[in-house]
Amino acid sequence: MSRVVVVARWCACIALAIGYALLAHHTNTTPGNETLGAFVALAPILVAAISVAWRSPRRILLLAAIALACVGLSMAWGAIEHHYSRIFWIEHAGMQIMLCLAFARTLGHGHEPMCSYFARMVHGPLTPALLRYTRQVTAAWVGFFGMMATASTVIYFAAPLAIWSAFANFFTAPLVCLMFIAEYAVRRQMDLDMEPAHILAAVKAAWSGPPGRQRQQHEQDDHDANASPDYPPAR
Repeated sequence: MSRVVVVARWCACIALAIGYALLAHHTNTTPGNETLGAFVALAPILVAAISVAWRSPRRILLLAAIALACVGLSMAWGAIEHHYSRIFWIEHAGMQIMLCLAFARTLGHGHEPMCSYFARMVHGPLTPALLRYTRQVTAAWVGFFGMMATASTVIYFAAPLAIWSAFANFFTAPLVCLMFIAEYAVRRQMDLDMEPAHILAAVKAAWSGPPGRQRQQHEQDDHDANASPDYPPAR
């Protein structure tokens, strides 16, 4: 794939994300947009559900279930229009909670920490110092996503909807970027032996599979490499 195509795809994704955030904020701050707000709020859920169903071996069954769910939504459309802003909140806080749990799960015994997995996929085998550091970074991300979910919930219920919408739509991505910058600054301050890598390398690593499965494959590869080769019997 050419570099131009890759850049074009990333630009399209960024433009789509910005456009969606602007539209979502508009529906949350402008009266009389209940119908549009309901459609915009449900769009990510519907797109994600169809994407998962399309890749599933049970595609027909799942697509039928989605169609049935859409029928149910149409029957309760009045209530959805009345509470569409709550759907936005559930999506935002729910995503932060899922990310928090996903990172926290990898800190358990027998699991490879999420950031250790990303670093290993980008840089190769890690030193003990880097393993300790990437484990601490994983814990930091757990705290970050947990605080984001808490802040989203507190602001939604304690502040005007416009303030929560601004936080969710316009401050989430910059805060994530600041987290990356802070991690980079700490890493430079600690003078860890890690070659600089583009952030897209970590994104590509994230798409290659979950850490648990990659860890099992990594251990299996090591076992196979250390195993004695099978020689044909002597004649």
